[in-house]
Amino acid sequence: MGIENFLPVQQEVHQWSDRRKVVERVLLPMMIFVHVDIYEQKEVLTLGSISRYMVLRGESTPAVIPDEQMHRFKFMLDYSDEAINMSTSPLSPGAKIQVIKGPLSGLQGELVTVNGKSKVAVRLTMLGCAFVDIPVGCVEPLEK
Repeated sequence: MGIENFLPVQQEVHQWSDRRKVVERVLLPMMIFVHVDIYEQKEVLTLGSISRYMVLRGESTPAVIPDEQMHRFKFMLDYSDEAINMSTSPLSPGAKIQVIKGPLSGLQGELVTVNGKSKVAVRLTMLGCAFVDIPVGCVEPLEK
């Protein structure tokens, strides 16, 4: 079966007291991406290890990720020096956010850019024009 598929994995260094080892971590457990046409969709479901397609809330058709977004995601995985963290919260430039982890926990600011790495630059309004890089997994959008 020649179906194009993609399992996002990331290399991590695990350290024990006596050694270090590079291991691959699956970034999205229990999820594999496939690039299929309408006819191949049914064929994928015949595989024993595949149970269903991901669907958006309130819909019944498989979720489709645009090719350009998938290319950018793969690029980030291939070239990022930092660990990539996944977040289900939609963050976009201009969004008001709050730091939820780390030494700046509780600090509120504004997301000003998403760079090519897995970090975001945050404008901390209470500090004026100060900018700081904070991992995406350490911030969440403020309730509106």
